[in-house]
Amino acid sequence: MKRFLIYALAVVLVFSLAVSCKKKPKEVPPPPPQQQEQPVVEKVEAPVVREPRLTEEEMFLQKSLDQINSEKPLGSVYFDYDRSLIRDDARPVLDANAAWMKKFRTVKVLVEGHCDERGTEEYNLALGEKRAKAAQDYLLSLGVASDRIKIISYGKSQPVNPGHDEAAWQMNRRAQFLVIEK
Repeated sequence: MKRFLIYALAVVLVFSLAVSCKKKPKEVPPPPPQQQEQPVVEKVEAPVVREPRLTEEEMFLQKSLDQINSEKPLGSVYFDYDRSLIRDDARPVLDANAAWMKKFRTVKVLVEGHCDERGTEEYNLALGEKRAKAAQDYLLSLGVASDRIKIISYGKSQPVNPGHDEAAWQMNRRAQFLVIEK
């Protein structure tokens, strides 16, 4: 029986040795993590929001009277000494003024008549009024409504050039336009 135990022990030993020496299955390393495909995001550009473009008339209406007059949209016309007749060089200026007034149909203007320093105050006030009236009549002949034009004479009280020579006097003999209502 001793022999039987030795054989049994030898069999158990061989068996346990065989089991312990049994080849272990190769451990397969886990696959490398797959790079997750980034979802393709199409770049969608936001629509360009543009400021609404204002018409020329809307931009004009947003301006103050001071801004409009500082831009000098209406030109002045000049007169000969002791005269109130519209000169040939004044006609294109008055034509442009009339076109501008037709473009902005709600505008009202003041035509100021001015004179040089020579002559009496009364005489120059009357002459300044004739000059303003001549400019007004010319605009009326071009189709500008009469209720859009007012006239005033300043005579020699508001010279644009304070000089005392012919060059200064020429600049002071004028009809000047001022926007008074839009």
